Amino acid sequence: MLTESEWRAREAAHLARVREWTLPHRQRRQRGEKHPVMDFLFTYYSFKPAKLERWQPGPGVALENGDEFLRRTGFTRCPDGVVSDEPPAKRRDTAEFVLTLLEATASRTAKLGCFGLHEWAMLYRTGPDDVRHAGWPLRLGHDGTDEVVESMPVRCTHHDAFRFFTEDARPLNHHQPARTDQVRMEQPGCLHANMDLFKWSYKLDPYVPAELVADCFDLAARVRELDMRASPYDLTALGYAPVAIETSEGRADYVRAQREFADESAVLRKRLSEVCRTLLNCEPARAE
Repeated sequence: MLTESEWRAREAAHLARVREWTLPHRQRRQRGEKHPVMDFLFTYYSFKPAKLERWQPGPGVALENGDEFLRRTGFTRCPDGVVSDEPPAKRRDTAEFVLTLLEATASRTAKLGCFGLHEWAMLYRTGPDDVRHAGWPLRLGHDGTDEVVESMPVRCTHHDAFRFFTEDARPLNHHQPARTDQVRMEQPGCLHANMDLFKWSYKLDPYVPAELVADCFDLAARVRELDMRASPYDLTALGYAPVAIETSEGRADYVRAQREFADESAVLRKRLSEVCRTLLNCEPARAE
């Protein structure tokens, strides 16, 4: 049970936190500016800024004087106020899949030898007109980018990164992950798997506490920064110093950061798994 003053304070704190990301994004859109790092979090992922700003308590928490939540899907009255309703069958199916994926990922040892080569493989043997982030130069040029891909083992395990590889780069990968391989292959060292914790949190909206959704977004934003700093693009004009994975020092820096993110994501993965278990075992809220 949260009193009205308690949940309104949490709601205000959440809004202030996420507006550190959503307001700059809206301002860039108004100016027609693209951002090669942050746009990914609002375009590749389909959760709109307005929804990220919206607060909800998660399952099993009653809100005193929370009638305004009844205008939203997923809430119902209870003797103590307003509470999350029982999730529909579709959300329960999603929770079951997400829990299976998260538990399978958590059961594996982190693999830290990919060095972020997926971004390089997306440019392999392309021309100037095929650059994903037009307007941003390649640190080593096209030929240098190709040489890096050819000089190092490519070990991408994530389907949603692998599917953007060029046709010439696909055979170079040690794995050929398909969508159906996701539960079997996802591993906690993968930057994209850890960014995707944000996706799994909002796929269960409105049943995941807003603070957990924001925590997953926060992690995704920082992982995305490493992802692009280790990419072939020169983003120093935006203040992003490169992680030069073509050097031994750069690879060591990448692995250190990757390991830290793997440890941090393990905590979020556990918290999100607990929400899934709650949704799968929940009972209908008591009608008033």
